[in-house]
Amino acid sequence: MSVTVDIWTDINCPFCYLGKKRFLDALDGFDHRDDVHVMHRSFELDPTLGPEDTGSVEQHIAGKYGISVEQARANEDRIGAQAAEIGLPYQTRGRDFGSSFDMHRLLHHALAAGRQDELLDALYDANFGTPEPLFGDRERLVAVAVAAGLDETDVRRVLADPDVHAEAVRRDEQQAAALGVTGVPFFVIGGKYAVSGAQPTEVFGRALQMAWADQPTLVDVSADDATTCGPDGCEIPAARS
Repeated sequence: MSVTVDIWTDINCPFCYLGKKRFLDALDGFDHRDDVHVMHRSFELDPTLGPEDTGSVEQHIAGKYGISVEQARANEDRIGAQAAEIGLPYQTRGRDFGSSFDMHRLLHHALAAGRQDELLDALYDANFGTPEPLFGDRERLVAVAVAAGLDETDVRRVLADPDVHAEAVRRDEQQAAALGVTGVPFFVIGGKYAVSGAQPTEVFGRALQMAWADQPTLVDVSADDATTCGPDGCEIPAARS
């Protein structure tokens, strides 16, 4: 038995950063955690952004929601306090925003290389945990990906060709749209239970338990004298009297 968890996130999203930690805390306390398969899915909060569209998070939030820069900073302070409660570093001042499309393409590359979770953590830490700008700086992105265990030549090859893994990113986004996802993080647990937002750890724990309990149990109703084939060959049918 196993449970698959699909998680739609964006590197721009602070609640995706918090939600991943809370989910992992729930998973760590789940008795069947070794039988849970996590798949990270792409979601761009603003797919219209180009590589050059970057700037201050505080100014961006203020303009987007029609609030003052001071109010935007207060929002960042509140998110920083939530991050501190679960042991995550969070830069409340000086962060930037921008297109995450190349990052999502690299995450699909990292999936094939078996380093997707490591890259996602590295991107979150680079965006939220350190003061250096991340968006619009290709060399910084390369350095983050290489530090996460990816080959530098492969990383540069992916970034140089905007078509590499682009279809996979769009496919994730189309699947999210089909599910009616309008915000992230968004978790689908066991293909049945949806959890939206950076919910408390207990909520993720309950969803994991429910998904595990819902799995069908195989009941063997075959006759006792049936013959089978296996790794060592096929059984010889018993002679009938």
